[in-house]
Amino acid sequence: MHARISFITLGVTNLKKSRRFYTEILGWSLSPKSQDGVAFFQLNGFVLALFPAEELAKDAGLDSQTGAFSRISLAHNVAERLDVDTLLAELAQKGATITKPAQDAFWGGRHGYFADPDGYLWEIAWNPGGYLDKAGNFYFEAPHA
Repeated sequence: MHARISFITLGVTNLKKSRRFYTEILGWSLSPKSQDGVAFFQLNGFVLALFPAEELAKDAGLDSQTGAFSRISLAHNVAERLDVDTLLAELAQKGATITKPAQDAFWGGRHGYFADPDGYLWEIAWNPGGYLDKAGNFYFEAPHA
């Protein structure tokens, strides 16, 4: 697995309030890829996502009421759809705890999750709505020069 983070997803309690904080208080631009149920902010080669905490837990295959859910996930995006399956299988063979096996995602890509020893979630994802540059940075659109 390459040493990179493509997305940091924060599980928020109030998406509207959080979206307003990041846009109005911090002055960040909301990505046009954002939808009603998720907010995206393109940062320097990776994306910060705000997603309702309950939905993030469900998406990762966890119960939001247990101590196993940290309300944050880190994403490692891959270049090809089937790379998700391959990488998760390799990680499982090495002893990683898979919380959600590779599967097609509601947003059109493919993904799965594993947890580190402290329960922090890592999503392995292929996202057809963006791309990885030569350095492995994820972008929805080409960065401005």
